[in-house]
Amino acid sequence: MNDAADLVCSAKGCREQAEWQLRWNNPKLHTEDRRKTWLACADHRAHLESFLDARSFLREVVPVGAP
Repeated sequence: MNDAADLVCSAKGCREQAEWQLRWNNPKLHTEDRRKTWLACADHRAHLESFLDARSFLREVVPVGAP
């Protein structure tokens, strides 16, 4: 992954520094072990989590920089 200072939130139009990794997959498209990652700032974490969770895509949320 890039230097944490270079990572920005994945929310549309947001340019804030990312603090969280939202790891997800779409079970209809991805194998169980495949993980896609959205990045979130503190302000958008809950919104992005809700979007993924409503679709049963969210697998885990970890701080930026976590393995």
